[in-house]
Amino acid sequence: MTTTGLPESLIATLPGDHYTDPEIFRLEQEHIFESMWFCAARASELAKPGAFRTVDVGRESILVTRSRDGSVRAFFNVCRHRGAKLCTQESGEVKRAFQCPYHAWTYDLSGKLVAAPNLTRMPDVGRTEFGLASVAVREWLGYVWVCLAENPPSFERSVIADVVARLGDVESIERYDVESLEVGRRIVYDVKANWKLIIENFMECYHCATIHPELTEVLPEFADGYAAQYYVGHGAEFGSEVQGFTVDGSQGLDRIPTVSEEQDRRYYAITVRPQVFINLVPDHVIFHRMFPVAVDRTIVECDWLYLKDVVAGGRDVSRSVELFDRVNRQDFDACERCQPAMSSRLYAKGGVLVPSEHHIGEFHDWIHDRLGTRANLAEC
Repeated sequence: MTTTGLPESLIATLPGDHYTDPEIFRLEQEHIFESMWFCAARASELAKPGAFRTVDVGRESILVTRSRDGSVRAFFNVCRHRGAKLCTQESGEVKRAFQCPYHAWTYDLSGKLVAAPNLTRMPDVGRTEFGLASVAVREWLGYVWVCLAENPPSFERSVIADVVARLGDVESIERYDVESLEVGRRIVYDVKANWKLIIENFMECYHCATIHPELTEVLPEFADGYAAQYYVGHGAEFGSEVQGFTVDGSQGLDRIPTVSEEQDRRYYAITVRPQVFINLVPDHVIFHRMFPVAVDRTIVECDWLYLKDVVAGGRDVSRSVELFDRVNRQDFDACERCQPAMSSRLYAKGGVLVPSEHHIGEFHDWIHDRLGTRANLAEC
């Protein structure tokens, strides 16, 4: 991190071109999103064989589906014949197979080529060899994670390690039984900002007193700019008069029964690189997934997860949803205000981080390590 000429209290951010340069975004797609474990979909969206969802991971379209044996499979959404996109819908369901709309090459739910016009006249065409190209897949916390790398990194030493680094152990998140919760509400945000601005915002609370009045009413310690999510095992405590994690501090919904006494009346926030935020409170879990689609545009899909009885019983979740929906909109508005200035000559060498934001420097170091851009920065 370049600190030349700065007082000890300040460290430099990334240069402005890291938020605006299409070439840097291309490097991020290649060396981050297409090389790491990427959270693609909620597993419940693939409730039965043939259910599918397509997601963009870096520059690739990925088809995620459930096969006949109940396992989740993921493939490049590309026909092996002439490269047509196999599934053009974002989600749906097929009965037995996926058929390319161009020349009708047909693949079963395991990706095997099962039919094509005149295929019987081509006995040398291997049904597996010319089947769909698969990608690595894992299910965890009720979500489907995919990795496009030929040799995927260890899921335990990357995804799970990020959770352990925040909470101290994996058991702490398992107590929320996230995989058994149901989606009570989903909101999709289209944010006109670089994905890193969103992560940086989530990582600090220096801004909380300025733009999050509802959040600081519920979590008073956030009013001091204290980033509780970056102290291992620490959860921000609810205010003494607060009954639940709701927009007005009123009582929440049914508490997740496996949450420990130590976790009750506390809020935990976790960043799982490269594109997941998890918020844990006693009665629900808020799960964000970012889909960077351009250097200055990011789609954020946010799920509010509750106990099955809460969702099935039609309970009113609006007050808990409204709290973090407001927080999200306040945050994303701030990120969108920053994005235009990333192109300013004033920001060519970046901005600065105050002491309560210094931990963001570790994220910037990680970006440089992934992209190999540290040497270029030193020359600036």
